[in-house]
Amino acid sequence: MKWCNRTAATLSFLVLLFGSLAFAASEVLTFDNDELRERYAELTFQFRCPKCQNQNVADSNAPISVDIRQKTYEMLHQGYSDQDIVDFMVDRYTEFVIYKPQMSVVTIWLWVVPAVVLLSGLILLIRMTRSRSSETVDELTDDDRDRLKTLLEDKS
Repeated sequence: MKWCNRTAATLSFLVLLFGSLAFAASEVLTFDNDELRERYAELTFQFRCPKCQNQNVADSNAPISVDIRQKTYEMLHQGYSDQDIVDFMVDRYTEFVIYKPQMSVVTIWLWVVPAVVLLSGLILLIRMTRSRSSETVDELTDDDRDRLKTLLEDKS
């Protein structure tokens, strides 16, 4: 009976030990030269993780980021240029995957429309402020003052 308890405790310890080591695994990538390593680093910092909130692929541990890093590594070793890799990722994950999207009609509208709305609101606010300040308040006539005075005295 003692032997079973000791064996069970030892097996439980080993399962916990080696199970936690499985989660501690990290990517080990080998490069033929420093140029490929630098290109890989630049590209993975340039790509945005589609799952994470504003985090690049190099810093993310999300499974999709691991896939993007692996695909980038493979394409670099196959001789693709940086632009080919960027084009592939944009085709696969849309322009959201890159931090600096290319200028197009859509991106121009995304910048122009809010600026026009803000400028229009500012102009409208200035006009409203100026028109209010230019309004003159009419002075009360003597008859109006007497009437107001009698109304106030009647209330009290």
